[in-house]
Amino acid sequence: MGKLFVKKKAFDYFDYFQTCAGFACQAATYLAGALSAFDVAKVPQQVQTMHQIENDADVAKHQMLRALADEFMTPIEREDIIELAQDLDNVVDAIEDVMLRISMLNVKAVPTAAVAFAELIVDGCAELAEAVKEFRHFRKSKTITEHVVRVNTTESKGDKLFFESMHALFAEEPDTHRQVVWMNLYESLEHCLDACEDVADVIESVVMKNT
Repeated sequence: MGKLFVKKKAFDYFDYFQTCAGFACQAATYLAGALSAFDVAKVPQQVQTMHQIENDADVAKHQMLRALADEFMTPIEREDIIELAQDLDNVVDAIEDVMLRISMLNVKAVPTAAVAFAELIVDGCAELAEAVKEFRHFRKSKTITEHVVRVNTTESKGDKLFFESMHALFAEEPDTHRQVVWMNLYESLEHCLDACEDVADVIESVVMKNT
């Protein structure tokens, strides 16, 4: 009697994208909590916790890339899978970078503008997660475009907050050291929203190419 050959189960890329979006939401929520109830004594542990989230996201990405290397047929173009995976990973990296900079720059207190930025990042990641959830059904989804637009809107709000925060920083903050520190951090916070928009742009591009 011949051996039975069991067909290898195809890797679920859409499920992977949702997992990655979940890591982004987890990182954003953690950052918002750290900034809204800022305690300098907790920063070292918060850096470690954030790094663990980032590491988990990296592990998931490497697992996906190993599967992709052996996959013959993919639900969307391989280049799009790789680009979307990298951009989702970039969101988590950007959020972790904020936490790292808070530690490296020895931040002692957090202004309300930074908390507002973190809340926008939470909103952007939440909309991103909804867009990614719908991505599996992108050919017939009636809501994916709405979520993409909301990510873009959140990024635009971030641009406005960035301008206002930078203006207030140089108009009202007399301490040059704090100016330099928060100029750096506001740029890092704004970059998180740019990273979210990059993911939304890839999703929109894939939808346009395949519908």
